[in-house]
Amino acid sequence: MADDKKRGLDSPLRRKLLMGIAAIPAISLMGRPSFAAGPATSAVNATGLAVTDTEVTVGILHSATGTMAISETGSIEAEKLAIAQINEAGGVLGRKIKIIQEDGASDWPTFAEKAKKLLVNDKVAAIFGCWTSASRKAVLPVLEQYNGMLYYPTFYEGLEQSKNVIYTGQEATQQILAGLNWINKEKGAKSFFFVGSDYIWPRTSNKIARKHIEEHLTGCKVVGEEYYPLGNTQFNSVINKIKLKKPDVIFADVVGGSNVAFYKQLKAAGIDLSKQLLLTISVTEDEIDGIGGENIAGAYACMKYFQSLKNPNNEKFVAAFHKMWGDKTVIGDVTQAAYLGPWLWKLTCEKAGSFDIDKIAAASPGIEFKGAPEGYVRIHENHHLWSKTRVGRARPDGQFDLVFETKDLVEPNPFPKGYQ
Repeated sequence: MADDKKRGLDSPLRRKLLMGIAAIPAISLMGRPSFAAGPATSAVNATGLAVTDTEVTVGILHSATGTMAISETGSIEAEKLAIAQINEAGGVLGRKIKIIQEDGASDWPTFAEKAKKLLVNDKVAAIFGCWTSASRKAVLPVLEQYNGMLYYPTFYEGLEQSKNVIYTGQEATQQILAGLNWINKEKGAKSFFFVGSDYIWPRTSNKIARKHIEEHLTGCKVVGEEYYPLGNTQFNSVINKIKLKKPDVIFADVVGGSNVAFYKQLKAAGIDLSKQLLLTISVTEDEIDGIGGENIAGAYACMKYFQSLKNPNNEKFVAAFHKMWGDKTVIGDVTQAAYLGPWLWKLTCEKAGSFDIDKIAAASPGIEFKGAPEGYVRIHENHHLWSKTRVGRARPDGQFDLVFETKDLVEPNPFPKGYQ
């Protein structure tokens, strides 16, 4: 594992962190923003938030250390980029956004502790953060007790809706159903083997996937289902079972640094992903930065965003991201969804004419962001986003070729009947 650590985890993260440090002068060179006089503080802050006549304070809460840092570093970068751009454009309600960043350290109790610190001590107006459902579930009671607002960027299992959360990633039906339909129709896939990390998102997502495969796809079945603890690096046992069962599709929702070991061990076992179908709902360009493109080339990923999407919004976003964080940084699905958070919050504050949480929650449905890199997005009444489902095929260079997308935006349905 020494080579894995050097090439698979430590090296990309170290590069990203170094680029983060290098980006500080770049931010300062973006020009001196002009902040127009906004409404009186008493008019936009009736609940004691950290809002002054010139500043509004927000929190960023992700794992900058631990096994999830490989996935969450991109979210931190994207949120800081969006906030820098918003400040450059004059801020929110005439105020510059100030960031307080906390490290959840891939530990769920730490996420809860840091969320309480941001809300109670720092009195932030919003939190942009979390990645795993375990971290979000740990933070949710704190948000609801102290009436905070979280912009949560990760695709997740659904079965949740809160006044205190805006879900900028996909819920399960938006990510899974169209992808399974595509691989069944276009590749003739009939048998599926599930491999996931052992926590709520993979288990609930696979429950929904199994229901869809067994009850909605004719003649299809699940031939295996295995789970491993977060951070696990030994997958030889499940790989042997996959070779024995010979499924048409390996359906993978392994998360974080475990992906490095999983895909390298698949390749070492002689499983050629240019011939063996693999559909992942957890690996984005961010994870491939650690896995190595040569170890996953040929696999399919079901997401709503790929860095390679060709549209004017995405071209501007990718250029700005590279300018701030370096040309070698990559942008995955969750990183893009994290970028949406500060922009949707700004637009909502301006609609509400306030930073107060109850007014933000009430004003959120219907908020549109036409500059989203994934394309037009809109907040649903259930606080999730309308979004397209897309399937990409991994290339050796770590990027994806788009092979499918839904014609229309898919309505978010976090409580799908018949799938619970």
